[in-house]
Amino acid sequence: MNRFSLTIRLVLIMLFQVLILNNIHFLGYINPYLYVLFVFVYPVRTNRFPFLFFAFLYGLVADLFSDSGGIHAFSLLFVAYIRIFLIKAIFQKSNTDLLTFNFKSESLKKMINYVIILTVIHHFILFSLAHFSFQNFYDIMLNTFLSAFFTLILYFSGTFIFNKKYP
Repeated sequence: MNRFSLTIRLVLIMLFQVLILNNIHFLGYINPYLYVLFVFVYPVRTNRFPFLFFAFLYGLVADLFSDSGGIHAFSLLFVAYIRIFLIKAIFQKSNTDLLTFNFKSESLKKMINYVIILTVIHHFILFSLAHFSFQNFYDIMLNTFLSAFFTLILYFSGTFIFNKKYP
């Protein structure tokens, strides 16, 4: 995927997030955050600093449209930071393997685990910062799992509809 098509995809994902998904508040707990897809589709072989910088900016754009004071920027930056460690752990890759790493050559089971773990971590951090109290632990967990579940449904259905093979 070249830089132009990646940029177009990311802009379309953010537009879909802020125009449609931010207006979904089903049962008061479910709000899918598909913009976390940025972390999944950004190439692994690129320099890490620009990736972290763009993750912060991408989260900041979500914050600007959500009026949420930086929680999207922090949660996306955190997930972007731990992504490389999860890739090494889940896909059993070393630093030298990362130079030639490609998600399309990995098994579907590992890819699903990777996406689920990053999505749940992102949502947990996001809702922990939004509620910011242990008294709301039940709400944090409920928001995390329900929103992550619907985010994952959107992600996997979109992936299998628009791609011949997962990213």
